[in-house]
Parts: sequence; structure tokens; C-alpha cells
Amino acid sequence: MAQTPSISDVETTEDFFHVRYRDPDEFDEIRTPDWAENAASSVADGSEVRTGDREGDEDWLVQSVLVPVDVAENEDDARELADEIVAKIRE
Repeated sequence: MAQTPSISDVETTEDFFHVRYRDPDEFDEIRTPDWAENAASSVADGSEVRTGDREGDEDWLVQSVLVPVDVAENEDDARELADEIVAKIRE
């Protein structure tokens, strides 16, 4: 099993802690798939996962995780929850 990617940045918006693992410019297409949202919400209710696809590559990689600000206490908590979500998806 591949290692969980490291977090490159956390941005706080009005509704979410946006935990970024990879730069969105690396991808040709980014989606928020239902199956990933279901896995994310089982760790932190209302969380979303954005996945990205690079041209010529069939693998979809986690680009970022959005954790609701009313679920995580702060950026550090959001980072931990995002890592749990990524680990759950990789199972």
C-alpha cells in the first residue's frame, strides 16, 4: 500500500478547512466523487474529497479534503481528520 501523501497547505474558508495534499494545477480534471464523500462523511460528517486525474494516467489521486468548520476544532484537528479520511479511502 502506498504511503499517505503529506499535507501541503490548509486554508480556512467560511464553511470548510480545505486540506490540500497536491496542487490542483497538477491535474487535468478534478472531481468530488460520491463514493469518496461517503467514506469521508463516515470519519467527519459533511466532509468531501476532491480527486484529480493527470493526462495519460488512469489513477485518480486525492487532491484535497474539505472538513466542515463545525466538525473540526482548528486547522490541526482538520489535518488529523483529513489524514484519517485519506487512510480510509486507501483501505
